[in-house]
Amino acid sequence: MDTGATDSLAPASKLKKAGIEAIGRMTYVLASGEMVEYPFGLAVIEFMGEITSGRIIFGPDDAEPLLGVTALESVGILVDPVTQRLKRLPAIPLK
Repeated sequence: MDTGATDSLAPASKLKKAGIEAIGRMTYVLASGEMVEYPFGLAVIEFMGEITSGRIIFGPDDAEPLLGVTALESVGILVDPVTQRLKRLPAIPLK
């Protein structure tokens, strides 16, 4: 999980092995401020007993997987900014 990352990321070799195909490219800003372009695909993402889907970045093969905030929020899970712990909402807002 990375509270600063919008999209999720996994090593490209792992995504290819899982059968996920790149369908586009996006430019991202790294924590260092460097801008890089990575391919992305769409994947089903399961965590904490919840299932969602979303964009997943084909990162470098030595990259640590990241669960982006978009995936978290899509199933009603937020990061408490004080404790840096996950917090499940009682319901997902539709407004």
